[in-house]
Amino acid sequence: MMNPSFINELRWRGMLHDMMPGTEEQLAKEPTAGYIGFDPTADSLHIGHLVQIMTLVQFQRCGHKPIALVGGATGMVGDPSGKSAERNLLSEDVLRHNEACVKSQLERFLDFSKGSSGAEMVNNYDWFKDFKFLDFIRDVGKHITINYMMAKDSVQNRLESGLSFTEFTYQLVQGYDFYWLYQNKNCRLQMGGSDQWGNIVTGTELIRRKAQGEAFALTTQLIKKADGSKFGKTEGGNVWLDPKRTSPYQFYQYWLNVADADAPNLLRQFTLKDQQEANALIEGHAAAPHLRQLQKALAEDVTTRVHGPDALRKAQETTDILFGSSFEDFKRLTGEEIEDAFDTSLTFKVDRAVFDHEVDPVSLLGERTAIYSSKGEARKAIQGNGVSVNKEKISLERKLTHRDLLYGKYLLAQKGKKNYYLVVVS
Repeated sequence: MMNPSFINELRWRGMLHDMMPGTEEQLAKEPTAGYIGFDPTADSLHIGHLVQIMTLVQFQRCGHKPIALVGGATGMVGDPSGKSAERNLLSEDVLRHNEACVKSQLERFLDFSKGSSGAEMVNNYDWFKDFKFLDFIRDVGKHITINYMMAKDSVQNRLESGLSFTEFTYQLVQGYDFYWLYQNKNCRLQMGGSDQWGNIVTGTELIRRKAQGEAFALTTQLIKKADGSKFGKTEGGNVWLDPKRTSPYQFYQYWLNVADADAPNLLRQFTLKDQQEANALIEGHAAAPHLRQLQKALAEDVTTRVHGPDALRKAQETTDILFGSSFEDFKRLTGEEIEDAFDTSLTFKVDRAVFDHEVDPVSLLGERTAIYSSKGEARKAIQGNGVSVNKEKISLERKLTHRDLLYGKYLLAQKGKKNYYLVVVS
């Protein structure tokens, strides 16, 4: 059976942004090695990286060889693309730890044992650690002109605010990565987000000038929500792949709550469902959007791939309990599971001394926490029968005591139908 076209796969999924002439022909001609770089600036990837991870997954499924480059060296420099200020440089020890964490996450998505198309992990620190500065500027720098480097958007956009020599040279360092992989791994293609085009084509130019070779470039769309806001962000910050940073429940909820306008694109881009399956789900959702078929399919697929089926099952159970009507069911959750269910932006800490006496709910919800913006707003909501504590509607006369605390520590506050908050007493 002939492998599907990688370019066509990206096209129907809405992932393709741009590619160098000849790229499609090269991929149609023969199985090709291609790479994407991941800088280890944190000890976990987040869902903003998932577009590139899924690009490599689709690349492998189409019969090509994916190479994931962990940027142990480039992570020490910092990429200026899309940045308004210079990043803090990390110590070598921190970078080595981050690399190991990133590698273990990438291994969940890619098949590293698949013969000629088996994925491979490389670290550019391995070829840069002994590369002396004078050798680099002689062997690499002489092939790329200052005019060429200055024309890049990543440089132009930072000229007024200031760009260090360190960041200015980033494109040379990334360009050499491509050259090294071309020479040592027969890698003919570099891929990345659309903001990486300038860095990627520096690599193809270096290969052309230094090795008289031909290499190719491809970029994917940067994902934005339909309302123009940044994909992958919540009030609490990034949605991470590491369960210690973002619990599987919070991760599942992120996908379950994507807007109807975003769900079709996200389903195509972040799942492995084929065109027929995806279209059937999209049509079913259009006919009955209240069932949220798209969001459920998306949340189940991505959560399973990132955290496994057991974590998905637990996230679904927690969802059913949290959004169910019984506080008795809620009490089945452990303290750890309760805290995992709430993003930091939905969690409020209150001093234990407050509960030495009866607590006025207006004061708790509108002053001691930020669940409501003011005591007046909290009072109005309670009078309108719109506030529940521990799954029970409360009145202005209802006082809260330590007897209301689950495990002597937690209160579940509900604002309207779907907005839940956790009050932690410590």
